[in-house]
Amino acid sequence: MKAVFLLGPTASGKTAVALALAERFAAEIVSVDSAQVYRGMDIGTAKPDPATLARVPHHLVDILDPTESYSAGRFRADAERAIAAIERRGRLPIVAGGTMLYFRALMGGLAELPPAQPQVRAHIEARAAEQGWPRLHAELARLDPGSAARIEPTDAQRIQRALEVHYHTGRPLSEHHREATAAPADIEALALSLEPSERAVLHQRIAQRFRAMLEAGLVEELEALRARFALQAGLPSMRTVGYRQAWETLEGLAPAVTLEARGTAATRQLAKRQLTWLRAMGEKPGTHPVERFDALRPDLVRAVTERVERFVERRR
Repeated sequence: MKAVFLLGPTASGKTAVALALAERFAAEIVSVDSAQVYRGMDIGTAKPDPATLARVPHHLVDILDPTESYSAGRFRADAERAIAAIERRGRLPIVAGGTMLYFRALMGGLAELPPAQPQVRAHIEARAAEQGWPRLHAELARLDPGSAARIEPTDAQRIQRALEVHYHTGRPLSEHHREATAAPADIEALALSLEPSERAVLHQRIAQRFRAMLEAGLVEELEALRARFALQAGLPSMRTVGYRQAWETLEGLAPAVTLEARGTAATRQLAKRQLTWLRAMGEKPGTHPVERFDALRPDLVRAVTERVERFVERRR
């Protein structure tokens, strides 16, 4: 199987580039986004509008209710099936998004991790109830700096899992990931990363984008979802950046006047973690090579298109 992988932090312009490539090369897009899989979560995930979805085929978008969970392993299986089907149709798969763990599952294989340990989890949850998740995140930073750098101090599920693995095995979760034993997917991929040369410009884009989401009705969208589904704050869908902050506002846990600032700050932290992942990709021995483009260059679409054109010509 052959595909173009298009990576980058949030607000780096991946969507515009992916759509341009799809129309230029008669391609189909496989979404690599852990939030766009959820139905009804449109505004806060920057999901393509219905007209775009009708014009350019997208896969792994709107496949779950927000009460359900998704995993890197399930994504890998779904993505491999989608890529194979696109190839059978004689079209080019463009695998685009910003969920770096999912890309890692495709590009570097999956780690064999121990199953859940209920007693250990109960112990961690009890400590979190007493001390708070940020305190446990600080502990994780001492035990497993690599994992802590990619996990927010309020991300209870991932903090819990990282600590659980460490307590149970005596080894950091990041070390388990480095020793992934499942083989990478059998895909000949051209991996392109869109990374901004100026962090301040990315931050400005992020602020504008989150403000636009609020103006488009992010809070109202969440209210409608809460009325439609039996949602809880701990669900993976509701821990998504933007929705989590809007949830806190609706629950009276944080004032509405601070929602824009909180959402913008959380999105900036997300972009920082994504860039941390990207720096490691292609740099370590045995990892898939990644070609990097300045996301801020004015001729970005042209430059990426020309690189993909060479790849497409070579693969024929």
